[in-house]
Amino acid sequence: MSVPWVFDQQHYDALNAARDECLRRLLPDLKQRLGVETVLDLGCGLGHYAAILHESGFRVLAVDGRKENIEEARRRFPYLEFQIADAQDPALSQLGSFDLVFCFGLLYHLENPFLVLRNLAKLTPKATLIEGIVYPSPEPAMVLMDENNGVDQGLNFMAFYPSEPCLMKMLRRSGFAYCYNPAQMPGHPEYHTGGNGFRRRTIIVASKSSIESPTVVPWPEPSPEFSPWSMLPLYPVRGFYSKAYGFVDRLLYGRARRSNRL
Repeated sequence: MSVPWVFDQQHYDALNAARDECLRRLLPDLKQRLGVETVLDLGCGLGHYAAILHESGFRVLAVDGRKENIEEARRRFPYLEFQIADAQDPALSQLGSFDLVFCFGLLYHLENPFLVLRNLAKLTPKATLIEGIVYPSPEPAMVLMDENNGVDQGLNFMAFYPSEPCLMKMLRRSGFAYCYNPAQMPGHPEYHTGGNGFRRRTIIVASKSSIESPTVVPWPEPSPEFSPWSMLPLYPVRGFYSKAYGFVDRLLYGRARRSNRL
């Protein structure tokens, strides 16, 4: 499949439809309460959300690390401004200052998500809006994952997948004192708790000032409840039993994990 069509697959369409509805509830409220006028769309892909942000009345600069994505985004939305930029580049701050940094579907594709959040915090005095897959853990943990070599994956095809508590803690340590979930998550099953007790994707509003709004729910800073050495590992046994454990795990969850790598 050629690059311009990768993000037009059916599963992306379903995710985008649910996310779009959620954003149309959040964005007007954030615009009013935080005084948001300028937005950086970090990891913009083919420009879908840059266009929505523009339609919502914001001045938008959209950037992506892949040249082919930027070329296609410019073709689709010639009235918007697009640039090539790597989110992990320390020089990212040279792009300027923005009221809001919008970062959908990017962090879990990166080798250095904490570094990117620190870069991101330098770009805004106000807030960021984050979306992505989260690792299923109640602890603030990250797990290194191999990705496939598709053009909708990270630049180096290897990334740290953070848990939702990990994202919250990294955001706070990067300078965003207040973290929130939308009061109403997107109407897609990946944003709601599954059989393992965790959701696969999340949306987080992180702000440097408090937001008093019915559209968001505050999330207190996570604190690890246990020492890692007192917890069972992902594969709690070795040898033959470890192989059996792994087989059952792949049988039950392998397909879901593969489908998560979007």
